[in-house]
Amino acid sequence: MDIVEKYFTGLSERQSEQFQQLEGLYREWNEKINVISRKDIDALNVHHVLHSLAIAKVISFKAGTKVLDVGTGGGFPGIPLAIMFPEVDFFLVDSIGKKIKVVEGVAGALGLKNVIARQLRVETMKEKFDFIVSRAVTAFPAFVALTKKRIRENSFNDLSNGILYLKGGDFEEEIRDFKDKISIYNIPDFFEEEFFETKKLIYMKLLK
Repeated sequence: MDIVEKYFTGLSERQSEQFQQLEGLYREWNEKINVISRKDIDALNVHHVLHSLAIAKVISFKAGTKVLDVGTGGGFPGIPLAIMFPEVDFFLVDSIGKKIKVVEGVAGALGLKNVIARQLRVETMKEKFDFIVSRAVTAFPAFVALTKKRIRENSFNDLSNGILYLKGGDFEEEIRDFKDKISIYNIPDFFEEEFFETKKLIYMKLLK
């Protein structure tokens, strides 16, 4: 897929094929179960795939890392990240069953053995992960409260274990109490498309 290869060099042939299949698979599934708006499905590769991969511009997950995608919807950011990092384990959760059905269908068609998808709420989970990723499913303080107990302490990546949260618009008020605990990355520093003009990635390491 040209838009991914524009920003990520060195993809394997298999990775390139998987990224190329995404649009067709989501169009097919979206006709059965509407999880992506018509406007977004026409811009899937920028609005969903590349947006998800902003996380890969901040961290290159090492093999064996366990990542939880909370409120994954149709599989973002988890599925593009699972293609990018085939030796990393991704656990994708959403409270809506039809969305998980789409995730399972797409992951299965792509042959992604490193993806598990489940219909459940994060507050009911017991397992712990190295990183939690998400695309703005709620206000940041609420997200931290919901997920911080699901992060394990030991870390072997370049970043300490924690939260990687894709967020757009004005969220200054939301992060006021976290300012000394987070790093904010401007996605336009990674990607030149106009869609990313107000998009950011929040990283917060585990709070002990």
